[in-house]
Amino acid sequence: MRLTSLIYRGTIVIAYTVMLLPVLLLVVTSFFRDAIIAFPPTGLSLEWYRNALTRDEFLSGFLVSVKVAAIATAIGVPTGTAAAMALVRSRLRFKAAITTFLLGPIIVPGIVAGIALYLSYLAVQNRLDMDIVGTLPGLIAAHVLLTIPWTVRVVISGLQGLDRSVEEAALNLGARPRAVFLRVTLPMMRPAIVAAAMFSFIQSFENLELTLLLVGPGMSTLPIAMMNYLEFQVDPTLAAVATLQIAVIAAMMLITDRYVKLSRIV
Repeated sequence: MRLTSLIYRGTIVIAYTVMLLPVLLLVVTSFFRDAIIAFPPTGLSLEWYRNALTRDEFLSGFLVSVKVAAIATAIGVPTGTAAAMALVRSRLRFKAAITTFLLGPIIVPGIVAGIALYLSYLAVQNRLDMDIVGTLPGLIAAHVLLTIPWTVRVVISGLQGLDRSVEEAALNLGARPRAVFLRVTLPMMRPAIVAAAMFSFIQSFENLELTLLLVGPGMSTLPIAMMNYLEFQVDPTLAAVATLQIAVIAAMMLITDRYVKLSRIV
C-alpha cells in the first residue's frame, strides 16, 4: 500500500511538473536582461515589461480583445444557459444530437473553424452586398460560437447536480413557475453561470486560430498583436506580455473561485 501511494503521488508530481514547467520558464525568461535568450542570463531586468506596457499595438490589442470577449460572453452565456436548461429539463427529442451540435465548436480545430467561417462570411457578403469579414460585429459573432459551447458544457454539469426537491417544495407551497425559476433555480445555478462566463471570456480573450482570418486592417486582438511582433523581433517582450496575461487570468480564476467554488462545477 505504501509503494502504491508513493507511485500515485509521484505520478501526480510529474504531471504537474510537465504542465507548469513551461509556464515557469516563460515567467523566468521575461526577467532576462539579454535581448537574445540564453542560459544562464547575464542579469535580470524589468525593461521588457516597460516595453510591453508602452507599445501601442499591445494596448490596442488588449482593449479589442477585452471588448470582443466581454460582448461575446454577454451574448453567449444567456444563450448557452437557455440551451442547457432545455437539454436538461425539457423532453426534447434527439438531445444527444443537439448536444453534439452545440459542443461542435469545441471539437472542431480552431483553424478549420476559422476557415469555414471566413468562407461563409464571404458567401454572405456576396449575397447581401455588405462587409462582414474584418468588421467588429463579424468577429464578435464568431467568438459567440466559442462562448456558447463552454456555457452549455458547464451549465449542464451544474444543472445535473442541483437538488430539484427545493424547486418542488416551492411549487407545492404555491409559488408560480416563474417565481420558482427566478428565486430558487437561478440562484442555485449561479456558480455554474459565473464559471461559464469566466471560461467563455478566457476562451474568447486568448483565441488566435479563429480570429486570425476574421480581423481587418486597423483591428487586432492581443494574440494577433503578439504574433505580429514575433514576426519582426525576437526578445523577452512577448514573455513579459504572456506573463501579464497569465497573471490577469489567474486573478480572474482566484476571484471567481472565492465566490462560487469552481471545484464544485468543473
